[in-house]
Amino acid sequence: MSCERILGLDFGSKTVGVAISDPLGLTAQGLEIVRRERENKLRRTLARIEEIIGEYGVTRIVLGLPKNMNGTEGPRAAATREFGESLERRTGLPVTLWDERLTTVAADKAMDEMEIKHEDRREYVDEIAAIFILQGYMDSVKMRENNGETHL
Repeated sequence: MSCERILGLDFGSKTVGVAISDPLGLTAQGLEIVRRERENKLRRTLARIEEIIGEYGVTRIVLGLPKNMNGTEGPRAAATREFGESLERRTGLPVTLWDERLTTVAADKAMDEMEIKHEDRREYVDEIAAIFILQGYMDSVKMRENNGETHL
């Protein structure tokens, strides 16, 4: 059983949803939403992520990669890849890109179950999506380990 903290991120033009794993890598919990001042400015966003990494002893980052339903990538995916490269350069940590298709749908369904009002959902959707991104990654790693494959 590993004892590393993994950071899950849902990168958007105005916000970055943040989730963190428990130390054993079993569950993902929502942490916060980092609000971005402008879409083309990342300095403060990266600085806040660095603070979180230091505070929680993060050893790996999982970044949701927005793909189209047919598997192709558009402009948001390109911006996400660039953000991932910036994260790797700035933090020195490995960044794994994780297919985030349907995480927003899953987040909406979870908010339905939690009875969060539609007008309040924008406050939560990115953080909940980050939880689904991180949990999906961790579940995939566990499944591969159980099948005798090596850790990513």
